[in-house]
This record gives sequence, C-alpha cells and structure tokens, in this order.
Amino acid sequence: DTHAKMNPPLREAADVAALRGALKDGVIDCIASDHAPHAYDEKEAAFDDAPFGVVGLETAFAVAHTELVESGVFTLPELIRRMTTEPARVFHLPGGTLAPGSIADVAVLDTGAKWSVDPAAFHSKSHNTPFAGRGLTGRAVLTIVAGAIVHEL
Repeated sequence: DTHAKMNPPLREAADVAALRGALKDGVIDCIASDHAPHAYDEKEAAFDDAPFGVVGLETAFAVAHTELVESGVFTLPELIRRMTTEPARVFHLPGGTLAPGSIADVAVLDTGAKWSVDPAAFHSKSHNTPFAGRGLTGRAVLTIVAGAIVHEL
C-alpha cells in the first residue's frame, strides 16, 4: 500500500517494542512527525515508483497519545515534553515552551476526544495515511502559530 510507504518504513512488532523502550529509557529524546504528504496521483503509482511520505501532522499527537499515554508507556506531561520542549532543546530552536517572551506556538488538546481517522477530512494537501479508519484518543482542537489561530475544530 503506497499510502503507508514512508522512510523509515513501518516496522515489525519487535522493532516497535524496542523503540518504545528507548523512548521510555530516554535513549530517544524526541517524538516528531516527518509530515511529508504527496498528491494523490503521486501515491497511486506502482509501489517502487511512489514517493516516500505520509500525512503526519493531523495524526501525530493522537497516535502518540493513544500508543504511549493510553497504554501507560508515558504520562501525558512526558508525551507533551517529548513533542515540544525536547525537540526545541535538541535542535536549539526558540520555541517549545510557554515561557514569557517565547514564540506563541500553542496547541490546545482534547485528550479525551475519541475519533476515527478519516483521510477525507484532512486539511493537508494529501490524504495518504497508514491510520485510515483507526480509532484514536486525543486530538488538537485549536492551533496557534506566532500568536494567531491557524486551525480550529
């Protein structure tokens, strides 16, 4: 399925378990999305010819919340830290914090929202995702970038 073709590729259960362990032990500092959507016709090519990449931003928090917080690997504050302050720290970025004077990039989360991934409802330029139809818990309901609302459910 080219709609799940990404780099790095999806892995076996043992690899997923090892990644979870590395996250929990602090070997891996950050959780991020390689948001790399492609137009529908590009992903409809033969598997070897289709580009790598899937929509990541619209499901990143919900997948991480469902897989890591709901399953007990992380607490919610730890997940948020790994998706915000840690990437900013590792890559020496000015954001990732709510400190006075910092860039006002904020996501308001509904951690109890239960929903199913519907690619047709994506706001991205593409709808390719390996999570189509999957039930998730938690989602961003409001996104503020540089102090301006850019998305609201």
